Amino acid sequence: MTTASGTYAPKPGAAPLPRMIAAQAALEARMLLRNGEQLLLTVVIPTLLLVLFSSVDIVDTGKGKAVDFLAPGILALAVMSTAFTGQAIATGFERRYGVLKRLAASPLPRWGLMTAKTASVLVTEVLQVILLTVIALALGWSPHGNPAAVLLLLVLGTAAFSGLGLLMAGTLKAEATLAAANLVFLLLLVGGGVIVPLDKFGSAGQHILGLLPISVLSDGLRDVLQHGAGMPWGDLGILAVWAVVGLAAAGKFFRWE
Repeated sequence: MTTASGTYAPKPGAAPLPRMIAAQAALEARMLLRNGEQLLLTVVIPTLLLVLFSSVDIVDTGKGKAVDFLAPGILALAVMSTAFTGQAIATGFERRYGVLKRLAASPLPRWGLMTAKTASVLVTEVLQVILLTVIALALGWSPHGNPAAVLLLLVLGTAAFSGLGLLMAGTLKAEATLAAANLVFLLLLVGGGVIVPLDKFGSAGQHILGLLPISVLSDGLRDVLQHGAGMPWGDLGILAVWAVVGLAAAGKFFRWE
């Protein structure tokens, strides 16, 4: 409609930036939660691994209950499955089908779109953490430590994996991203200290694998939640480096078409 002065009411134009980011984040979260394959990767597999390896004595997890060792590692795996594997695959196919190209032409800036994707990842991770925590407690988990340290580890871990996932999705073809992301998921599941302790890989392997973000996140969460350690500054520092390098590389090399 128009007013007496001939102007439009309400005035047309883009919505405020925070509202656009929130709307896009909500859309991304709904799409993620409605995707059966993504739910399998982000919810079903971590849950099954937690229940199976906590109930059956397959891997020697050292002294104490198996669930006390496994729960922190499974939480780290959940972060990786959502922030890295799931996001890389979804973004890779969005890029292939031209979705990102069209979104880049909208009033939402490109950095706002990436912010919305990260926010949707955080929403999914909150649901994952709640679910896995409830299951682990039912299996007899006895967590300790500072919740603030756990939160910092999860946030920096999310940033690190998100940057690496976006870097992969923005530089490889969709099919290559699908294969590579799933392969990395399987390799890090075995060699990232999630289920199998890193000391099983020998001294050299332990030092090399111990620098991977999944290993750092698993060990940091385990130190806090299993052993009641204080703020794990070393682990936080390594995750921060991964986050900065991954996000910076994604921002520089990401191709929208």
